[in-house]
Amino acid sequence: MNTPETSRDIVLAFSGGLDTSFCVPWLKEQGWNVHTVFADTGGVDADERAFIEKRAAELGVASHLTIDGGPAIWDGFVKPFVWAGECYQGQYPLLVSDRYLIVDATLARARDLGTNAIAHGCTGMGNDQVRFDLAVKASGDFRIVAPIREIQKEHTQTRAYEQEYLAQRGFGVRAKQRAYTINENLLGLTMSGGEIDRWEAPGEGARGWCAPRAAWPEQTLSVALRFVNGEAVAMDGEEMRGETLLARLNTMFAPYGVGRGMYTGDTTIGLKGRIVYEAPGLTALLVAHRALEEAVLTKQQNRFKPDVARKWVELVYEGFFHDPLKTDLEAFLASSQATVNGEVVLETRGGRVDAVAVRSPHILNASGATYAQSADWGVEEAEGFIKLFGMSSTLWAEVNRT
Repeated sequence: MNTPETSRDIVLAFSGGLDTSFCVPWLKEQGWNVHTVFADTGGVDADERAFIEKRAAELGVASHLTIDGGPAIWDGFVKPFVWAGECYQGQYPLLVSDRYLIVDATLARARDLGTNAIAHGCTGMGNDQVRFDLAVKASGDFRIVAPIREIQKEHTQTRAYEQEYLAQRGFGVRAKQRAYTINENLLGLTMSGGEIDRWEAPGEGARGWCAPRAAWPEQTLSVALRFVNGEAVAMDGEEMRGETLLARLNTMFAPYGVGRGMYTGDTTIGLKGRIVYEAPGLTALLVAHRALEEAVLTKQQNRFKPDVARKWVELVYEGFFHDPLKTDLEAFLASSQATVNGEVVLETRGGRVDAVAVRSPHILNASGATYAQSADWGVEEAEGFIKLFGMSSTLWAEVNRT
């Protein structure tokens, strides 16, 4: 009887793209029985899901399993990310954070099969290898096989090598995959490769969900989101599960080009990373949540919370999804959401989205004062406050005046 240490079964996190397609015959030729798992974290329609299943079969896997990852990605990532309300380096909304949920699904399948061997299609140049490997190491004693990293020891032009390798064995590559590395999930879409990597303007092919300016609808889009404890629970009065709500926001805001951008950032491994990203639904969620939060939290909460949020984002970006500090920070973020309840109305005419109305019983309104309009204090109180508030700077100017 095989033990996990002697089993020749291996579970591959599979997406049907170039890299993971290459991994199947490569692993088989190394003597592995390859079992593939596709964790459907959104971003694919029924046709694409069927393609992935068909792709696994034509590559000759021992078994293939498709997992619904929508609930896990909402509860495990979207909720705390929206609570945090910050993007990596102020720009990138962590769109590949579904990797951690993919790891969970892959490890669960390995345990079911009684093997401790798992594989992924990450390269040796990117961040995903760090996320996959650290998440696996934090989850138990598993053997990690990374075929793309292995071939990079001998081949510098790995994508060309992968395409040739598959072609020699009778497996085709979709045309879109020849030019770009494309990642899609419920959170959004990222594209790299080709002219993007060459620091040139993205070509017409470097577009996913978001419509170009010429195709934006003429009518204004208006959406009302209701939040309970910082979590979006309803749209336009209809309650729905979080993953369903986010998917619907993607569908509604993508035709208006909302959430598309280009980003150059400092990667975990030290290289500069340049991508085109599209996150229409997540962008809308972040805008709505921030508008509500700014109205109901105290000044000190609003000032301090971004520091916690940025650290949480760094941990997730760099692979420390299971670090205890992340759990500690999430406890603070959850506590900060106790009064983040209410409804926000979003509007877009294309390109950007604005929170145009906020309704909540927790808005910190002063009953006798409105900013820059009226106040229930006197002129002397205002002048006294200014004098004391600026005392240190005023003294410095007086003492050091020449």
